[in-house]
Amino acid sequence: MTGNVETLGTGVPASTGTPGLSVSGVSVGYEMGGERCVVARDLNIEVAAGEFAAIIGPSGCGKSTLLSAIAGLAEPFEGQIRIGNTPTANRLGIVAYMQQKDLLLPWRTVLANARLGLELAGVAQDVANEAAAERASEFGLSNVIDSYPWQLSGGMRQRAALLRATLPESPVLLLDEPFGALDAITRRHLQEWLASVLDRAERAVLLVTHDVEEALLLADRVYVMSPGPGTIVDTVDVAIDRPRGESTVTMPEFIALKSRLLSALSSGAAASGGAPA
Repeated sequence: MTGNVETLGTGVPASTGTPGLSVSGVSVGYEMGGERCVVARDLNIEVAAGEFAAIIGPSGCGKSTLLSAIAGLAEPFEGQIRIGNTPTANRLGIVAYMQQKDLLLPWRTVLANARLGLELAGVAQDVANEAAAERASEFGLSNVIDSYPWQLSGGMRQRAALLRATLPESPVLLLDEPFGALDAITRRHLQEWLASVLDRAERAVLLVTHDVEEALLLADRVYVMSPGPGTIVDTVDVAIDRPRGESTVTMPEFIALKSRLLSALSSGAAASGGAPA
């Protein structure tokens, strides 16, 4: 699968901050019948520690497949994935990954779900419980730590899943459409909450989303992908002061960036012969 996709705009230079996540010349996909099917190719993404980046693109462009490769659930066909300064062959247990569904264990309480990552890392249960309980208030979960997932609203379940993902303090946090299944009001509230929580975290965060506004509200940098096989067709620096909230979406600079991202999505689709996202 070959072909060139026009690069839109000038983009921004790679981050010069503390090393976090580096994706260099990566192609990902799956194998079927002994043959490789490439769903995304020649991807270059940099996220420094303390930065928040987002990837937007149409369904099928390889966004989630890329996250699986970064998390160590699969290996890229080509290129390198670095965590910190060195290529990391075994990324399982190093990278925190929250997928589209919360995947909370139904037989565990919120507290027991939250401590799971620490347990897998060999932390004693009483120490893990204490750490989870301390962070629960920050996530708005203090009053429900003894509840089971089925007793929680969708928004509270997502908070619990995020607490579980962030508690081990992994250097890289991957978020795959974490609020995609929620209603618009709950989603916007959790977007603002997530920004306030992660602003204090010294980790590289990479979000996959179909929501252009969500990407602009949360990220320092947005990568735009074309339809599959996906490539990066634009890289946009989000130079809007934080905190960002409901009033941010009406700011002229926000509207201009949103227009650019939508144009990049449409142009990328046209260049690849697909439909706009």
